[in-house]
Amino acid sequence: MPKMKTHKSSQKRFSKTGSGKFKRSHAFTSHLFRNKTKSQKRRLAKSGMVSKADEGRLKKLLPYK
Repeated sequence: MPKMKTHKSSQKRFSKTGSGKFKRSHAFTSHLFRNKTKSQKRRLAKSGMVSKADEGRLKKLLPYK
């Protein structure tokens, strides 16, 4: 059986925590900040966690992470 390949764009977007969950960054953080409130910008700057429903898909995309 050949080795599985790592999905490179997923590798750049997600990182694994010590407990095995996946960490992600929020969307809507690249531009148009004058329309967003201060609290919204502050919340978006922090990292988020991938939902449990998507963790299985990420484990297939990132087999060696």
